Amino acid sequence: MVPGVLYFLVFQYGALFGNIVAFENYVPFLGFAQSQWVGLANFATLFGDPGFWQALRNTVELAGLQLVFFVPVPLALALLLHSVLRGWVRKAVTSVVFLPHFLSWVVAIALFQQVLGPTGLLGGVLSGGGSHLVNVFADPSLFKPLMIGELIWKDCGWATVIFTAALFGVNESLYESSAIDGAGPWRRFWHVTLPGIRPVLILVLVMRVGDILTVGFDQVMMQRDGFGPQVAEVLDTYVYFHATVNGDWSVAAAAGLFKGVVGLVLVVCANKIAHRLGEEGVYR
Repeated sequence: MVPGVLYFLVFQYGALFGNIVAFENYVPFLGFAQSQWVGLANFATLFGDPGFWQALRNTVELAGLQLVFFVPVPLALALLLHSVLRGWVRKAVTSVVFLPHFLSWVVAIALFQQVLGPTGLLGGVLSGGGSHLVNVFADPSLFKPLMIGELIWKDCGWATVIFTAALFGVNESLYESSAIDGAGPWRRFWHVTLPGIRPVLILVLVMRVGDILTVGFDQVMMQRDGFGPQVAEVLDTYVYFHATVNGDWSVAAAAGLFKGVVGLVLVVCANKIAHRLGEEGVYR
């Protein structure tokens, strides 16, 4: 456990001290101690920037779409694997859908570009072999659907494994009893399956809500220039460009702190809702 504990102590808890930059006119050459203290001035600048609100809007929209469309897909696939497929077939399908989770976003985006890019397979089919190239990666209206599709393809298998393990914890005798009582597949799903996996489902949703303002820096960063910052700028890329590119460390730190506080509030609220539903949640 020591390497994992050290990672969190150094790069997570230790890094919290850097939030002081959000309240200073931070100059890297002067450091934390000698940089001028400006209080909430950086937050006033941040909230007065239209680009920040655009990035926040894009982030919330993407997070909402991910929350709505991502969870049902692995749940449906887990139900299929649990109830229809058996033995080596189930293991083979699980391995195939789980494999993309281990790919980096660089490889994943490259694969999607080979299929959906201007010289990709779909572009060649849609253009009919003519000179008119179809570039899905340059249409701003397709950015959010493409992001959801990429996320489902890459991480659906990871969530499927979790839901499949939860389904194996449901007592089979409950299915048999409900079938004898005349319950069809839908009623068995609603009254047996969902209550049986509800603790895991709520845990996944709570963790997803806490990470709702993090919609995938690597995934967005690799496609931002093609779609344009108007639709592809999110909070993580906003922080990156203000800090690393523009050198405005203080405003970037204020944006990062704002994101962290909102995430904390969402986790606490979601966890309290889980307690009201009779579940343990992430913590007691």
